[in-house]
Amino acid sequence: MTDSKYFTTTKKGEIFELKAELNSDKKEKKKEAVKKVIASMTVGKDVSALFPDVVNCMQTDNLELKKLVYLYLMNYAKSQPDMAIMAVNTFVKDCEDPNPLIRALAVRTMGCIRVDKITEYLCEPLRKCLKDEDPYVRKTAAVCVAKLHDINAQLVEDQGFLDTLKDLISDSNPMVVANAVAALSEIAESHPNSNLLDLNPQTINKLLTALNECTEWGQIFILDCLANYTPRDDRESQSICERVTPRLSHANSAVVLSAVKVLMKFMEMLPKDLDYYGTLLKKLAPPLVTLLSAEPELQYVALRNINLIVQRRPEILKHEMKVFFVKYNDPIYVKLEKLDIMIRLASQANIAQVLAELKEYATEVDVDFVRKAVRAIGRCAIKVEQSAERCVSTLLDLIQTKVNYVVQEAIVVIKDIFRKYPNKYESVIATLCENLDSLDEPEARAAMIWIVGEYAERIDNADELLESFLEGFHDESTQVQLQLLTAIVKLFLKKPTETQELVQQVLSLATQDSDNPDLRDRGYIYWRLLSTDPVAAKEVVLAEKPLISEETDLIEPTLLEELICHIGTLASVYHKPPSAFVEGSRGVQHKRLTGSAGSGESVESPDNGSAAGVTEAAPAVIPSQGDLLGDLLNLDLTPTTTGPPPPTSSGMQMGGMDLLGGGLDSLPPIPLRTDTPQSPQLPHQSPSPPDYSPTEVGPGDHAGPVKLGGDLGGNPAMGTGFGAPPAVMPASFNAPVSGGLDDLFDLGGGVGMPMGAFNPPKTVWLPAMKAKGLEILGTFVRRAGVIQMEMNLTNKAMSVMTDFAIQFNRNSFGLAPAGPLQILTPLSPNQSIEAALPLSTVGPVMKMEPLNNLQVAVKNNIDVFYFSCQYPISMLFVEDGKMERQVFLATWKDIPNENEAQFQIKDCHLNSDAASNKLQSINIFTIAKRTVEGQDMLYQSMKLTNGIWVLAELRVQAGNPNYTISLKCRAPEVSQCVFQNYETVLKN
Repeated sequence: MTDSKYFTTTKKGEIFELKAELNSDKKEKKKEAVKKVIASMTVGKDVSALFPDVVNCMQTDNLELKKLVYLYLMNYAKSQPDMAIMAVNTFVKDCEDPNPLIRALAVRTMGCIRVDKITEYLCEPLRKCLKDEDPYVRKTAAVCVAKLHDINAQLVEDQGFLDTLKDLISDSNPMVVANAVAALSEIAESHPNSNLLDLNPQTINKLLTALNECTEWGQIFILDCLANYTPRDDRESQSICERVTPRLSHANSAVVLSAVKVLMKFMEMLPKDLDYYGTLLKKLAPPLVTLLSAEPELQYVALRNINLIVQRRPEILKHEMKVFFVKYNDPIYVKLEKLDIMIRLASQANIAQVLAELKEYATEVDVDFVRKAVRAIGRCAIKVEQSAERCVSTLLDLIQTKVNYVVQEAIVVIKDIFRKYPNKYESVIATLCENLDSLDEPEARAAMIWIVGEYAERIDNADELLESFLEGFHDESTQVQLQLLTAIVKLFLKKPTETQELVQQVLSLATQDSDNPDLRDRGYIYWRLLSTDPVAAKEVVLAEKPLISEETDLIEPTLLEELICHIGTLASVYHKPPSAFVEGSRGVQHKRLTGSAGSGESVESPDNGSAAGVTEAAPAVIPSQGDLLGDLLNLDLTPTTTGPPPPTSSGMQMGGMDLLGGGLDSLPPIPLRTDTPQSPQLPHQSPSPPDYSPTEVGPGDHAGPVKLGGDLGGNPAMGTGFGAPPAVMPASFNAPVSGGLDDLFDLGGGVGMPMGAFNPPKTVWLPAMKAKGLEILGTFVRRAGVIQMEMNLTNKAMSVMTDFAIQFNRNSFGLAPAGPLQILTPLSPNQSIEAALPLSTVGPVMKMEPLNNLQVAVKNNIDVFYFSCQYPISMLFVEDGKMERQVFLATWKDIPNENEAQFQIKDCHLNSDAASNKLQSINIFTIAKRTVEGQDMLYQSMKLTNGIWVLAELRVQAGNPNYTISLKCRAPEVSQCVFQNYETVLKN
């Protein structure tokens, strides 16, 4: 009779009966009772009350009974920790049993009992088992260390188990080696920086030797460990590849994928002209093809991994296109994945074959598959230029079938083909327009509208077609509404005299009657562009579009590199890094391919032979300047503050609102102008955009629905450029220094006390005529280490101004408001008010032209106004910018000569001491002064807020009003601004 009988009884009072049976003297009865207990436990009954009785059954020589008792212990030890201690003596005793199976069973159970109280009692038995004479016990003990580490990591380290595990890598038994590697890998995952698996050529050799003899799962552990090794050179890489290649013919698909992962990684180290490289490529194809003959679930996993491999190395499977042709009985998930790989492998050589297949797929009955097949034809046209004509003709044939979803998908992909090959296939537009009425899917409708708007000049009745879409504007999806708005504006710019009413209608629908913030924003921007500068509108809306790329769905290269390192794992199936779906710290180690890791990075380091060891952060390349409107519209007005915001009156609009929260909403009626002066204007009584007032918001909120996206987060690619934290300069250098500037150290500076700090006078930043009556005069000052923007705001309009807010565009040095603009009272007509805005230098960075240019947006209850101003770079000179003399000399020598710039300051009538004092007031410090042949030479240093140091040599000749200044800096772009600052301060 089978053991199923134990699961059929559900008697009352069973626990009491089981208790009696467990304490029976008869071994068979006792075993039966334990089986009943395990059966009850398995179906979810609580039999924890029998804990002491079951533990008493541990004292037996019967292996089957012992296994059952241990199973019970593992399940209930956590809920009965005090009782579990009773079992410790038996564990210790069993670990010394003559039978290796019992010793292994005891150590395995010890690892599974996750109770802190008893872990310390298990250390001694575990230590003995790790050095047991039987390999079965040793391999079990190795895994037990990983389990114990999960419960109490400190205990494992203190007891020296990690060192014992490392020793087991040299064990004579391959299964012990595999388990030791598995345990160390598991522990290393939870401690990424511990370097537990100290892989070196000797260890790798031992692992490769064990690889041939251990079980399939042991092989996977070893292969995964090998994938984390970085070979010293291409010879070692080739040697490892040769020894791993036989695993490709293994019956277990997991072993095959792990071997592929190792080979893909180490191939990065091999030169492509090497004969072995070509041989390896050929060897990789057959095992991958073989995986596709397995059951569908395995096929899917294999296909997801092949998708990654093909993106990295398409040459591996370029001759295997046929195996990816879809079979009639493939499940849909396999079909779609095969289609994807077919397109990735499509080339001029096989495109005819691929297109014939795809055309056949487009007549299948599975709608999702047909859609993907039609899209695939479009992707082939974009990828293989020579096939574009054939693809377009295939798509037209499919449109003629009049099958609704086929027609719609075809129109979507033809739009992309037009983008890729402009002015080539536009003759098919007439055919597309015939199918206008059958389009009911948003994406297809949006694509058709785009085509009509883009080629409006070629379609005689373009206005009628677009007007037909406009009739049900509010029932359309957002995608279609946005596309329709843009298409009608394009049509208006191309045929202004015929479509004025149409454009007025769509702008009114988008801005007045819509609740969608994206649609309203776009409507307002077009409205403003058309009403103020039609030429600019034409340049923006009808700008030449960049050609779309061949592969729009390729995985981003760095992510692809990481996923290749995770072939054969869930990450390779999800196409996401482990950190995206694994909770906690485990598995979140980012991996990179050996040959390409860091290939794009270069670190500037000073010459080791130089006297200086100056470790100054090399400025990174600053991103290029964007246009003013585009970036300012992307701003979120949440202030960057470290403390709580200052109190404001209830009527005051805080800085944490969107710039466009109210400014664009209160536009006056806007007459739309056309491109040519002769064109008649739209009537002035056209409806003005609605008035909706912004809501009060606090820091971090976004006011109103008008949010055009954007994020003030810095660019991680910026490195240590202008937005970097200050580089720490060493206080002194121990190396002996000698050279042309040696006597710098012995000659006094003659530096007196600084005079009053120089502050530039206020200038007009925003004239009233450009800002509807708001005039802003301003300047920048630095007081006690704080940069401030001091402004005079004057209301020259007839209405009261309130709700002021300010925001900066990204700029070269990360200047940003440190809090909201504090104007607590309304600004009445003809009234002026002074405001001081403290600034921080932790905002986002973007290189401006000129470098000290600042683009500002000011908002009030009337509108949003934009202006640019330039700040003196001395605002960024910090108070601790005085370098020690030795450091100055070493740094001067260390900066390359090509970074040196020379300038002339003319008509300056100060002596050297007066000049030095004046410059010290703006944190330009004189380190030393010497006189050579009647010429005073001042050596000076200054440090910017982002840690960039600038060194200067100023030459002042008595009686000569012209000074010469030499500037040296690791970021030579700043030299021009620094020179202008010198000139302004010295001549003021």
